[in-house]
Amino acid sequence: MVTKGKKKPMDVRAQTAMVFHLDKCIGCHTCSIACKNIWTDRSGAEYMWWNNVETKPGTGYPTLWEDQLNYKGGWELTKDNKLQLRSQNKKTAIPKLFYNPNQPNLDDYYEPWTYRYNDLFSAKAGEDQPTAIPVSQITGKYIDIKSGPNWDDDLSGSPVYAENDPNLKNLTDEERRALLGIEQIAMMYLPRICNHCANPSCVASCPSGALYKRGEDGVVLINQNLCRGWRACVVACPYKKIYFNWQTGKSEKCILCYPRLETGQAPACFHSCVGRIRYMGVLLYDASRIEEAMKVPDKSLVASHKSLLLDPHDPEVISTAQKNGISPEIIASAQNSPVWNYVMKWNLALPLHPEFRTLPMLYYVPPLLPVTGKQIDSLYEHKPESLFRAIKEARISINFLASLFSAGNIEIIESVMKKLMAVRYFKRRDSLGDIDQNSVKKILDEAGLTENEAEEIYKLTALPDKYRRYAMPPIQREEAIEGTCSTETCKGTCGFGETRTPKRGG
Repeated sequence: MVTKGKKKPMDVRAQTAMVFHLDKCIGCHTCSIACKNIWTDRSGAEYMWWNNVETKPGTGYPTLWEDQLNYKGGWELTKDNKLQLRSQNKKTAIPKLFYNPNQPNLDDYYEPWTYRYNDLFSAKAGEDQPTAIPVSQITGKYIDIKSGPNWDDDLSGSPVYAENDPNLKNLTDEERRALLGIEQIAMMYLPRICNHCANPSCVASCPSGALYKRGEDGVVLINQNLCRGWRACVVACPYKKIYFNWQTGKSEKCILCYPRLETGQAPACFHSCVGRIRYMGVLLYDASRIEEAMKVPDKSLVASHKSLLLDPHDPEVISTAQKNGISPEIIASAQNSPVWNYVMKWNLALPLHPEFRTLPMLYYVPPLLPVTGKQIDSLYEHKPESLFRAIKEARISINFLASLFSAGNIEIIESVMKKLMAVRYFKRRDSLGDIDQNSVKKILDEAGLTENEAEEIYKLTALPDKYRRYAMPPIQREEAIEGTCSTETCKGTCGFGETRTPKRGG
């Protein structure tokens, strides 16, 4: 119990966190294929895509995963201000082990298929080109393909997919017509992996305790020896990033390529990303305030989320982190983290659907999409009021982006868009020279940026080298557990130079 008047002690934890910059995603799905080839190219996992890329507006994978009135994922606040799982409580947990109506089925994902390629080689000679017949990877029988993991790819404006996006419900009729109209159709790509949340509802829901969050880096994993395939986690995850393997009878999910992390390498989806949209680094957060931070109104969730993140340069934070078993090397990685810059220093990256209250540790820089032609003239005035008016009239509405990344808080999205546009005009002055210094200064001031900050944002966005995009300590977990360190670059400063067993928590 904390004595009144005294500051509650911090419980500092280290978390592997990520940023995806959506302005740079080209929707090539290289990340998805890299993950598929390594982790889910086997029996029972055919329909799984631990990494997938969705077109927004769209229904996504599995279909309408964002609709928690149907799927009951994440956390919710009760009338008496208590945080509880949407999917179950003490009374319903046992009955739902045997039947759960809120669980996605194969139709919500898709029935995986392959082709009878032998038909191409064994077909008899004829005038027609032979065709490989599609067959189900589950039954082996012919399948009439009607859906897939990316069936709505680039079909923005389709009455089947885009118009059923749950994020459109808060838009006005005029905004919906502007967004979905064939003449100014707009789309964006949304790559998704497990968010490795700081308050994971999947971990809380597991009856067997198979799901756990690693103390040393925050990666959420499933102990396959403990998993009984009850699938409470599948329902509880609001992002639907846990899957049931029908062959083994176990649940599976993204493991953030932790065998690669432990040797200082980037995960496969990060390493293969063509657009270099993915950034990774360490964040320090105060675990003692998680429940408190999630008991706020929806529109305050982003600010409350960020209040948990601790400044890695603060001497008090450093001292407390070291007492909690976090090594100096990991603290140094947190101080050099590109994620900290995007999320806290520049306030550009936002969590996906913070209203699920799971504290996702994957953040997104919203896309600054092209404006329509009628706003071009006002943009050439180079005035802040014209510039930011065009943002509000952009092809993907502020309301839509707010529904995705700020729980409906429009002011947060507008602030991010102003900064992104200001950086664009700041660099336009350098490259084209058609904007005077006074106009640039007014635009930067209105966005709340300095020239140095704008230059830093540009460099990390447009010129990212592998060291800046990926700032993780290259120390093997086996070495840390055994209490010895052979890393040449460490030279004993990582805290494991002497023989000892470190505490879990760093």
